[in-house]
Amino acid sequence: MTETDVRMMLTIQEVSRRTGFTEPTLRYYERVGLFGPVPRDESSGHRCYDPRLVETIESLACLRTSGMSIEDMRRYLRLLPRGREAAAEQRALFAGHAARVADEIARLEVRLRYLRAKADLWAARDRGDLAAELRAVDVATDAAGKLR
Repeated sequence: MTETDVRMMLTIQEVSRRTGFTEPTLRYYERVGLFGPVPRDESSGHRCYDPRLVETIESLACLRTSGMSIEDMRRYLRLLPRGREAAAEQRALFAGHAARVADEIARLEVRLRYLRAKADLWAARDRGDLAAELRAVDVATDAAGKLR
């Protein structure tokens, strides 16, 4: 490794700051094979991340932030070198993940509706507004039936 190569390498702390992954997460992702073994500095034994690996890890950080599973991230990385020939598989991967996120959003919207109805119920009860309380009970009951 040349001196220029060494200067371009990043420590685990630097990669953590750039990607938002904690150091234990970076070590875990390496251990489970999400990316290959990270070279070590011969004198200190510390991990040395090259710029290309850091780019890959930054991509993984975006995927993880979107809620993508480790297995789907592995699949994404396996398909990536195939480029256009794997485009349909990549599209399916992301479309599937988008569908899961949409389902999660729908579930969260029901929870939010339920919680707002409960807050409305207690606000109506606090001010002694029986009609508003009954409306809130109806909304909360409807939402509760849809919670899953």
